[in-house]
Amino acid sequence: MQETKTPLYIRGKAHLMLEVELCGLKMKNPLMLASGIMGSHVSSLIRISRHAGAVVAKSVGTEPREGYRNPVVVNYAHGLINAVGLSSPGVRAFAEELEKFRAEGRSPLVVSLFASTSEEFASLTPHFPMADAFELNLSCPHAENVGMAVGSDPELVKEIVAEVKRSTEKPVFAKLSPNVLDVVEIGKAAEEGGVDAVVAVNTVKGMSIDIVSRKPKLSNISGGVSGEAIKPIALKCVWDLYKELDVPVIGVGGITTWKDVVEFILAGATAVQIGSALFYSHRIFYSLVESLKAYTRSTGESLVELVGKAHTG
Repeated sequence: MQETKTPLYIRGKAHLMLEVELCGLKMKNPLMLASGIMGSHVSSLIRISRHAGAVVAKSVGTEPREGYRNPVVVNYAHGLINAVGLSSPGVRAFAEELEKFRAEGRSPLVVSLFASTSEEFASLTPHFPMADAFELNLSCPHAENVGMAVGSDPELVKEIVAEVKRSTEKPVFAKLSPNVLDVVEIGKAAEEGGVDAVVAVNTVKGMSIDIVSRKPKLSNISGGVSGEAIKPIALKCVWDLYKELDVPVIGVGGITTWKDVVEFILAGATAVQIGSALFYSHRIFYSLVESLKAYTRSTGESLVELVGKAHTG
């Protein structure tokens, strides 16, 4: 007679049903703070780390970068449009700021990097000994010579990933753009370069015009659309990447409810990132965690068991 095990949720350990391991990082849940949302102050990352499975810091480059002048964010009915311009305090100042995460952070810290060459990307990793992993910004749609400008070329993506992997033993994630012709092609190039996971996706190109002034609302004219409007696009990218790649996929784009989280996991995401939803609720991580606990109690399945389930029916 087959032994019957008491489900974890019955034993009052619902939090265990949310735990995931991503490229060696042990996370209390699959929810990650997306890069760029909480600015460049470590206090915000520490606060979010109380409930998030991991936090991704704002993208940083070698030198300080001012970014674009205001207005840089437009709020509209279905999300946000931003063109911040990858503003950054520079690698030295930001490394000093992130050092404070060691003492008070409660989840893994992922440092996001941007650069224009593979050598420049690789030169950044030694500055961040406090990082548990690195995310390569290969997808920002509104900054010159970095982001999508380098992340649209498969050969360059492969070269960048390979160079960064040589510079660190920590996991390396590649954040991909939905604006490229074939996101799977870019994902495969990153995989060939040795990437540990891919992040899908960054924002979609877009703009908004003020009908009174009759001018674009953003100082940069166009920017990146995020929020619930891009969820179907991001979900399809995760689905396609999961089918074609062997490395884990981290889903991001328009996730605002626990049902969105489950959808992305069923499509193949091992973890998901939350960004724009924070503009509407600073308790979003707590709320999602509690809802996901209730969901796993009702199904009796851990979230890890659900990864890619929609592909098998």
